[in-house]
Amino acid sequence: MADERQIGSILATDVGSTTTKAVLIEKKDAEYRLTARGEAATTVEAPHEDVMIGVLNAIRQVEGETGRDLLDGDRLITPRRDGRGVDIFVSTSSAGGGLQMTVTGLVKAMTGESAQRAALGAGAIVMDIISVDDARLVVERIRRLKELRPDIILLSGGTDDGNISGVVALSEYIAAAGPKPRLGGEFRVPVIYAGNKNARDYVQDTLEGIGDVHFVENIRPSLERENLEPARSEIHRLFLEHVMARAPGYAALLDWTAHRIQPTPMAVGKMMRLAADRYGVNILGVDIGGATTDVFSVVGGVFNRTVSANIGMSYSLSNVLVASGPENIIRWLPGEPSERDVRNWAANKMIRPTTLPEDLPELLLEHATAREALRLALDHHRQLAVTLKGVQQNRTFDDALEQKMTGQPLVKTGVIDVIIGSGGVISNAPRRSQAALLLLDAFEPGGICRLYVDSIFMLPHLGVLSEVDPAIALEVFEKDCLVPLGTCVAPIGRARPGDVLARATVVLPDGTRLNEEVIGGALRVIPLAAGKPAKVVIDPARGIDFGRGPGRRVEGEAGGGVVGLILDGRGRPIILPSQPDRRRRMLLDWWKALDAYPVDRLRQDDGEEGRAH
Repeated sequence: MADERQIGSILATDVGSTTTKAVLIEKKDAEYRLTARGEAATTVEAPHEDVMIGVLNAIRQVEGETGRDLLDGDRLITPRRDGRGVDIFVSTSSAGGGLQMTVTGLVKAMTGESAQRAALGAGAIVMDIISVDDARLVVERIRRLKELRPDIILLSGGTDDGNISGVVALSEYIAAAGPKPRLGGEFRVPVIYAGNKNARDYVQDTLEGIGDVHFVENIRPSLERENLEPARSEIHRLFLEHVMARAPGYAALLDWTAHRIQPTPMAVGKMMRLAADRYGVNILGVDIGGATTDVFSVVGGVFNRTVSANIGMSYSLSNVLVASGPENIIRWLPGEPSERDVRNWAANKMIRPTTLPEDLPELLLEHATAREALRLALDHHRQLAVTLKGVQQNRTFDDALEQKMTGQPLVKTGVIDVIIGSGGVISNAPRRSQAALLLLDAFEPGGICRLYVDSIFMLPHLGVLSEVDPAIALEVFEKDCLVPLGTCVAPIGRARPGDVLARATVVLPDGTRLNEEVIGGALRVIPLAAGKPAKVVIDPARGIDFGRGPGRRVEGEAGGGVVGLILDGRGRPIILPSQPDRRRRMLLDWWKALDAYPVDRLRQDDGEEGRAH
């Protein structure tokens, strides 16, 4: 950790695929706060092909906002002197498509998944998983390895006491493919071997002259244990040496910083883990973009990240439509648009991906689609964020391929304490209550769960800063990064509309005691300001579970926020009526309770004259 007494200012940049963002953090009145922010178009691709142009443009915006000199020409002034420059510079990057990898494993649902978790946790996009039990023909697997041109290949397979023939076969696939580097050049594609240690010599001989082979500890030394960090550390090292160093302009960016540049998702994951450890909570985070959606979780100290590479709100909108079905999008709308209307809207959005909703119907349609995109991304995350699959037993290699998998999902209803949402559709929602509803409807938290929005996506900056000084990163995380929306209290399991699910006692910060009821099928909001938590005691009705078991009392602290304390009696999963009129009334009641959309206007538009239901 750096000596924070010597740190007066920090400049952090995140070089994204389309936008480069810079933030200035300074120590003022004994606390660290965000001072200014700038952004510019990323310039890693033609015609500029120099990432530093975008970086300099973003920093100059910060200079203009603060009136301070941070640059001397095209050079960063560091350390700070005479009121000019900064003490520390850190950066993350996902430009040029980020870090792209292919991973291998003997059994796709075992070592293949472990390799995938290692790569995703290191901030990579996993382009494909090649395994011995792959349904594709061998020639198709080899062709796929050849066509993908990954930045790095992670070769895994086999426990340290297992058979070596399978992992040797995987190395032969790579050798036959002879993969070439994505960014061009004559160097060999790095291959990280993290499999059965007894097969290292065979792998080295097979890939001699084909790939640049690096050996680390086995990611799955036994069926009962994963060892992902050595592989993740090596991925990060090679990312800097083989990807960053060869990308246009990155050599100058590397020269600016004394600290490691990190892949953007890896930095986000570090901040998530730091916060989960510091506060002792289980965290679920999401970043929904135009083409992809990242989901992060830390449950019981176990970190997982997934990338839904074809789920997004512009470029990948058609995939959301296909995967969810138009009917599942329409169910979140009070009107009855045709499937053709929904498809036409999605097609127009893909043609003009940067356009924003022009009126309320378009906003409602975008938010309905976002609910389904978030739900699909969470489903994908749950498939990978599981306990280890496989049981300890003496078995042959063929047995391993056929054995029943037993992994259980880690991200379950009722275990998440904090949800953090980011991405344009969430962070830029016209009302914060809309962002809260998107998170509640898509992720369906149970028990007591706090909701936040990272409104300017500062998590990458803070994640890379945490390697320099975790205390500073946490301080800015609390004060400037997250916008608290409030706290949701909800039952786990089905809820019959109209039933009293629980009686809630809420003790406000000023000592005022409120006695409330959680009603099945309804939402109720109690205003509660940020920074002023309330004590909540939930006494469930018989058979109703709020996180501690059916009928058992739950006590906790509810953090305030822009929305407040939300008593959500809709049950888990949320079931919408099939009858259009009933569904419409229910949606409008929910939206009115949170003041999310102009409900009276919607009712008047349909001739209901503002009638309450």
